[in-house]
Amino acid sequence: MKHSIIAGLLSLAVAAPVWAQVKIGVVLSATGPAASLGIPERDAVSLMPTKVGNYDVEYLFLDDASDTTAARRNVERLVTEEEVDAIIGASTSPNSIAMIEVAGRSKTPMVSLGAALSIISPMDDNRRWVFKTPYNDSATAGATVKALLESGVKRIGFIGFNDAYGESWLTELRKAVEPAGPELVAVERFHRTDTSVTAQVLKVMTAKPDAVVVVASGTPAVLPQATLRERGFKGDIYQTSGVTNADFIRVGGESVEGTLAAAASVTVAEELPEDHPAKKPAMAFLERWGTKFDKDQLSAFSGYAWDAYLLLEDALGRVHSSLKPGTEAFRSALRDNIESTKNLPTTNGIVNMSPTDHNGYSDDAPVMITVKDGKWRLAQ
Repeated sequence: MKHSIIAGLLSLAVAAPVWAQVKIGVVLSATGPAASLGIPERDAVSLMPTKVGNYDVEYLFLDDASDTTAARRNVERLVTEEEVDAIIGASTSPNSIAMIEVAGRSKTPMVSLGAALSIISPMDDNRRWVFKTPYNDSATAGATVKALLESGVKRIGFIGFNDAYGESWLTELRKAVEPAGPELVAVERFHRTDTSVTAQVLKVMTAKPDAVVVVASGTPAVLPQATLRERGFKGDIYQTSGVTNADFIRVGGESVEGTLAAAASVTVAEELPEDHPAKKPAMAFLERWGTKFDKDQLSAFSGYAWDAYLLLEDALGRVHSSLKPGTEAFRSALRDNIESTKNLPTTNGIVNMSPTDHNGYSDDAPVMITVKDGKWRLAQ
């Protein structure tokens, strides 16, 4: 059985161990609706060093095909049959949430690449083993509402995924809107696999919003925006960090020109001011990315995966040499070290973890970006 599992794994490191080998399980969506997230994340994993301090590192990848059941099944295999020391994944919030119980039960630290706050909150016995690299919804929703206010918007429409990501974002958007003044005049939802959102768009437009916030990820996020434009909506459309890659622009074409998003700073690494805390690590990752991939294809998602590596690299360097990989004591120490991360520069800012904050970014970390001439640019 074990040999058949190994045959299905993409092993990105095969060097013989010098002192001890750390195994990192990776569960991402390389196929299915979330593939535009998972593929650049998988590509980032292929760039991760196979030697960290005194450890050889092996990355074991399994594709969850954008399916929550597969994500849970994959992580079960990795912790029970491969006995991994840490997990990177999943690509999406629903798949990450499906993996939380397994991470907690097996006492394996997990670094999610999903954005929903519910991945790490409320803190409990399982979530104490879970961390995440994308900004919290509260931070990106707050930055979005700030931009809406600055542009004079009074009435906001909402169209979002009918899942954990959409609901978490809607909750945080409502919290940010209530004290600020704008009115949320319409709320509509859709599924990742829907092929039409005409009914939802017409309901939103009937409410006469000044701007619409679309909460989705990957190329499925194009559908509501394209439909809004087709139906004649002229106001601004705000998306989330879930769309900040080249595929969104490729699929959306002219319909996504002018899109605004509060997003990861790595997306516009070259345009960041020199004194921005993410500038140096983001540019270093961009250069590393360019050794194997097109620099124009660098996205927030590849950055999220790389930041997971930076967290693990930093934490591994602080594990006591007496602890051996493959043991609960090693995993526990690794978890504790991630939780105690302080002033770590990543491609998206400075991370300061704590027992109550397993994300570590400040609320002012997101940057406003826009699609201009077919590329993501820093919004002026």
